[in-house]
Amino acid sequence: MSDEQALRAALLDVSRRMVELGLNRGTAGNASVRCREGVLLTPSAVPVAEMSPASMVRMTLDGTVQQGGRPSSEWRFHCDIFKARPEIGAVLHMHSPFATTLACLRREVPAVHYMIALAGGDSIRCAPYSVFGEQQLSDDALEALQGRKACLLGNHGMIALGSDLDEALAVAQEVEFLCELYWRTLQAGVPQLLTTQQMHAVKQKFVDYKKRD
Repeated sequence: MSDEQALRAALLDVSRRMVELGLNRGTAGNASVRCREGVLLTPSAVPVAEMSPASMVRMTLDGTVQQGGRPSSEWRFHCDIFKARPEIGAVLHMHSPFATTLACLRREVPAVHYMIALAGGDSIRCAPYSVFGEQQLSDDALEALQGRKACLLGNHGMIALGSDLDEALAVAQEVEFLCELYWRTLQAGVPQLLTTQQMHAVKQKFVDYKKRD
């Protein structure tokens, strides 16, 4: 199996996993992975149950389709993220329930739990609302993702990034949990947030653990 064939199979697998985990449903959401000098991206308006490895669309980072049919309408932010973030190898977008709930409230997720640091900062930002598939959405997402591996998209959903598909999916699952946790704490009272110093200590712990690995 070639590297590209393996990536196509992995992209299909992660798309199925997002549905199984309740992060996506129907034709909602999309996923991509770096391939050669470009990107493999899930197709537009195709339910995951009907996708195959051959369904994945290969594109250049400037948006030119090299192989396959019509790419996801969100191809712009996938390509723009890869261009702006060379350390990122996979991009996942989903309409998961709790992340989307907070996105509809236009609320960022503050330092309500130390695992917020997994996304790269002291908060998970929420980008303003922009029409799906438009360049403005990509621009807003890139800004919200500065120094982060995840963000919410106003009245839309969530983006999660990783060095590969496995990491991106792990980030997505954790962010959805954190969004649920924040939503539940808001129902119970006023969340007690961690300080900048406390979050810095957590981020340093994460760095130390990676060094040990």
